[in-house]
Amino acid sequence: MGAEDETQVRTPPLHTSPLHERHLAAGAKLAPFGGWSMPLEYAGGGVVAEHTAVREAVGLFDVSHLGKVGVVGAGALAHVNSVLTGDLDRIGPGQAQYTLLCNPDGGVVDDLIAYVTGSDEVLLVPNAANASAVVAALHVGAPDGVQVVDLHHQQAVLALQGPRADEVLAAAGVDVELAYMAFARVLVDRTPVIVCRTGYTGERGYELVVPADGALAVWDALVAAGEPYGLRPAGLGARDTLRTEMGYPLHGQDLSPSITPLQARVGWAVGWGKPSFVGADALRAEKEAGPSRLLRGLRAEGRGIPRAGMVVRDAEGTEVGTVTSGTFSPTLRTGIALALLDAAVAPDADVTVDVRSRREAFRVVKPPFVPSHVR
Repeated sequence: MGAEDETQVRTPPLHTSPLHERHLAAGAKLAPFGGWSMPLEYAGGGVVAEHTAVREAVGLFDVSHLGKVGVVGAGALAHVNSVLTGDLDRIGPGQAQYTLLCNPDGGVVDDLIAYVTGSDEVLLVPNAANASAVVAALHVGAPDGVQVVDLHHQQAVLALQGPRADEVLAAAGVDVELAYMAFARVLVDRTPVIVCRTGYTGERGYELVVPADGALAVWDALVAAGEPYGLRPAGLGARDTLRTEMGYPLHGQDLSPSITPLQARVGWAVGWGKPSFVGADALRAEKEAGPSRLLRGLRAEGRGIPRAGMVVRDAEGTEVGTVTSGTFSPTLRTGIALALLDAAVAPDADVTVDVRSRREAFRVVKPPFVPSHVR
């Protein structure tokens, strides 16, 4: 057996969600995401139908590939607060916060949600590919008695998103009234669930953290409860078009270790008044000087569909940036993008994008591209 064959044999298989059998039964088209085999879209509709269901009715996503990390023990909350950018002192048990893990240069190692589940207990939900980096960063300097536990395979995450999400939850026996970014512990089909009013689509909705061995029961209960309300299972293809319409950044494209929160326009997720966090000095210096580039929205003036990596030019043809995320908007029926542009580019400027061999016309706009209904 040659060296190439040995490498192929040793390549680890993709992880599968606890809901894998449901995806296969629904005719899902599977694709790799962060080392996991996850549904891109389902038979009987595809990305546009799933996207539309979330905007107009309700969609159910399996996002169990997302990481799950528990930090527990006396001093756990203070330790997490000293590492991540957000100020956890501004929330309490039963609340969640969007936050970032930065490197010393201010670049974003990951963006994640922090759930304060107790006085000294935090549940973190990072991106799949970055979960191990988050665990490693939290191990550094952890006080005695603080444990950082990788829960990746012990829990599943579902996202119920859309204007009829509340009705579906009620039909599944869950009667909760939650403020945005608040969560509660409930039972769904006798399975204990953390349900949080948040999501990645711009619609009113919920994310549910479920024990892996209860994921099938919860999925089935929500699908059954949602049938009268037009619920569709939705894959990560629709998740991407939905979040792009909102201007929500995706790590690895719009955020990265070489792109700072200020450049990505998520400086609001930084607790500037905190005494310290990883990357604080670099970010404070950048804030004082002003970032040299900014993430902005682009909307097509014609038929061009932008894709990540395409060059953006000003009216004179000078290169002024790069598309970081681009897609066809099912809601607007036109091309939209997020692009990292020179800070001098005006918010409403006319630009072009190199789409294949053509220069297509775009307008710089402020996201979201469609109205948000998260609150």
